[in-house]
Amino acid sequence: MHGTYYRFIVEKPVRQILDATHRITNGDFKVRIEPIHVLGKRNELDIIIDNFNKMAEELSSIETLRTDFISNVSHELKTPLSIIQNYAALMQDENTTDLERKEYSKSIYETSQNISKLVTNILKLNRLENQKIFLETKSYNLSNQLAECLLSFEHIWENKNIDIKVDIDENIMLNADEELTSIIWNNLYSNAFKFTEANGTVSVQAKSNKNSIIVSVSDTGCGMNKETGKHIFEKFYQGDTSHATKGNGLGLALVKRIIDIMNADIYIESSLGKGTTFTVKLDTQKMKNI
Repeated sequence: MHGTYYRFIVEKPVRQILDATHRITNGDFKVRIEPIHVLGKRNELDIIIDNFNKMAEELSSIETLRTDFISNVSHELKTPLSIIQNYAALMQDENTTDLERKEYSKSIYETSQNISKLVTNILKLNRLENQKIFLETKSYNLSNQLAECLLSFEHIWENKNIDIKVDIDENIMLNADEELTSIIWNNLYSNAFKFTEANGTVSVQAKSNKNSIIVSVSDTGCGMNKETGKHIFEKFYQGDTSHATKGNGLGLALVKRIIDIMNADIYIESSLGKGTTFTVKLDTQKMKNI
């Protein structure tokens, strides 16, 4: 009974996922996995299949991708898809315990989420580079936005016991596209927390004057050398490969493109072993002409 149940519940969807991941890594973005609702219920594998199909559908819809960009996308997908393949293969082993299978399923789910984030960033960057995003500017409270974006990383700083230092002027008002600017802060925060080790410090500062707003995000992480700093805003570039599984090399490319669209500036100060500071200068006079 257990073997029949195992084959019905696990083996068929896992085999489909394995086959589909092989096809995706070979550049076949038309592949889809048929939904499987075992006994009328949804489980982790159903969610993984939904995420996979969404990823494949979005990738196949990007008709403007150049050959070299497709090559980079395929390369970036290989690592997480290999992780899914390895865990899926382990799940097919009938000697795997239910507890182990649950852990493998969790790892597959988390990796599929990372793939979804990669595809989302690819789509955003593609639309920005092809000018398919129209700015929806309005006046909003930047101070609140910076704080709210920061709070979304609370679970990370608590788990790593990271000290948070905040120095944000109250009620800084900004006339800009609120959704796009949130992408800037979320990516800068994500980068800071990714490279800051346990018991480190992440600092956020925002100051406003008559003609500009200066926002800085600093960390006490590993820092970067000058060569890495020269390429840090390039698509898929990852200077520290030891952290490559935690990102996809697109976040800062997105940030730079949005900064350019907003007629703003971004600067980097970094020292190996000491940390990095990203500073965004928003020229409020220039931004009125967007």
